[in-house]
Amino acid sequence: MFTLSTAITIALGLGLSSTEVSAHRGCGGHEVAKRNPGGPVINSLAELRGFSKRQTTSTMDEASEAAISDPNQECTAYSYQPVVDVKSQFPTIWETASLVDGDTEASALFATINQTLNAKFPNATPKGTKAGDWSASASYNATDPDCWWTYKQCTTPAASLNIAADKTTVPEPETWGLAFDDGPNCSHNAFYDYLQNNGQKATMFYIGSNVLDWPLQAQRGHVDGHELCIHTWSHQYMTGMSNEEAFAELYYTQKAIKTVTGLTPTCWRPPFGDVDNRIRVIASGLNLTNYVWSDDSEDWRAFAAGSTVTEDDVTKNYQNVIAGVANGTYATHGPIVLTHEINNGTMQEFVSQYDSIKAAFKYIVPLASAFNITQPYAETNETYPDFMTYTNQSTSSSSSSSSTTSASGSNASGSSGSTTAASASKASGSTASDSKNSAASVSFGYSGVFASVALFIAGGAMLA
Repeated sequence: MFTLSTAITIALGLGLSSTEVSAHRGCGGHEVAKRNPGGPVINSLAELRGFSKRQTTSTMDEASEAAISDPNQECTAYSYQPVVDVKSQFPTIWETASLVDGDTEASALFATINQTLNAKFPNATPKGTKAGDWSASASYNATDPDCWWTYKQCTTPAASLNIAADKTTVPEPETWGLAFDDGPNCSHNAFYDYLQNNGQKATMFYIGSNVLDWPLQAQRGHVDGHELCIHTWSHQYMTGMSNEEAFAELYYTQKAIKTVTGLTPTCWRPPFGDVDNRIRVIASGLNLTNYVWSDDSEDWRAFAAGSTVTEDDVTKNYQNVIAGVANGTYATHGPIVLTHEINNGTMQEFVSQYDSIKAAFKYIVPLASAFNITQPYAETNETYPDFMTYTNQSTSSSSSSSSTTSASGSNASGSSGSTTAASASKASGSTASDSKNSAASVSFGYSGVFASVALFIAGGAMLA
C-alpha cells in the first residue's frame, strides 16, 4: 500500500521536496501568474476596438484586447476601472485569502458554513501546510477517513456523510471532457483564437488573482462561450488551510469572476487535486461542484524549471488517452483530462494534439455540456447547451446517458455556446495520424508569460 509516509520517504530519498511525490498528479503551480502592476485606465468593453497598440492608448476593452496578436503586447500592464473601484473589497492578490475586514456578507455565510463543519467534523484540522509539506501528517489514518485525494486519490466520501462525490469522468462514451486550468493567461489570444476557429468550447478553471490581474482576458473566456469555473484565489494546497482561508479562497474567486464577467460560477477544481471532506463541505456551502480528473497530460511538467518530463513525454500522455478509444477504455464514459493554459508551451501542446483527439473521440465538450448542466451559473438568465445540443444531435435539452447515438458522425467538437456569448465557427472535423500535426504551426510566442508566485513546488523551486 502506497501511504503518505511512504511518499515522504521517497521524496526525501530522491532529494525532492515532499510536495513533488506526495501531492498530486498535475497542476503544479509553476509560472502561475504574470503580475499586472497597473497602467492606462479603461472603463468599458467597447473603448479600444480599432486601436493597434494598446500601450499607446488610455482606454481598452475586451474586444480590442482579444484582437492583439503580439503576446508581449497582450501582457502589457493596464488598469481596468471597474476592478480598480472594488479592489479593496478583495484579499491581496496572490496571498492566502482570508475574510476582508468589514465584509459582513462573507462573514455571515462563512459562519453558517463553519457551523456545519464543526458539527460534521469537530476535530478536523488542516493537513500539512499550504505549500504542500505533509510531514506533519505522516501518521494520517491509513483507512483515509477524510477521503483525502492527495493521500490516495479518494473521490467518493462515505455515503453516511451526505457529501457529493467528485466528478472525474464524463458520462458520455468516447467523449473528451475539455478543461484548462490556471487562466486567464495574459497572452492566450492565439490559443483562444484557435479554439474559436475550431468551434471548440472548454471549461476554464480561473485563478481569482489572475482574474483581477487580467480582467479583460477573463472576459474573453465568457465572450467566447467557454464555461468559467473556480481554481481558488492563490493556487495553494486547500487541505493545508484553515476553514476561513479555504472559504475565502473560493468565495473571493467566485466574487472576482462575478465582478469581471457578471457570472457566478458553480464549479471548481482544487489546485493539485488537493481536497478532503472538510474542503468539500466548504465548497458545497458555496454551491460548487468539484471536478478533478481521470487522466493527467503532465503538460505543466514539460515546461517547468528543473523538470525531467519532456514534451515527448507529454505527447505520449496525450496519445495514451487517445488510444483508450480503440482499446475500449471509453466505451461507457469519457475522460476528463488535466491540461493547462499556464504558458505558451502547455497551450501549444494541446493544439498539436487536437486533430488526433478529434480523429479518435466522437465528441470534445466542455464539462457543463457533458453533464447537461444548462445553467452553470447562479444567474438564471445565462444558459449553456446540453450535450445533445452542443454536439449538434438535437436542438432541445436531454438528459445524460451512458450511450449516445450520433446523427452528425464522429469528430464533432460542437459549435453551440452560451446564449450570451459570441458565436464561433463549427469544428472542421479534420483528422491527422501524426500527433504533431499542422496545428502545431500556431504560435504563442511569449515563453515568459508568467512570473512567479509565493509557492514552493517540485524540486524545491520557489515561486515568488
